[in-house]
Amino acid sequence: MSRRTRARACPERTCVGCREHAGKAGLLRVVMIEGRIVPDLRGTLPGRGAYVHPAQRCVDLAVRRRAFQRAFRAQGPLDTAELQHLRSP
Repeated sequence: MSRRTRARACPERTCVGCREHAGKAGLLRVVMIEGRIVPDLRGTLPGRGAYVHPAQRCVDLAVRRRAFQRAFRAQGPLDTAELQHLRSP
């Protein structure tokens, strides 16, 4: 067996809401832009990112635990209105 045929590792991230590890493809990246939490669907927006499951339950947990403020090192409340449209799978 050749060493060149190794399987590629899938990057793992932690959901800031439920704190579970998952593959990067199964999580939604969010970024902070001027005090608003915005979903980064393409993964190309600049700045610090945080990952959350695309389920309303995880978003609600992250808001209640102030996980977004910790992840973005921000002071005060953040606007998460753009994440409220997420549906549970």
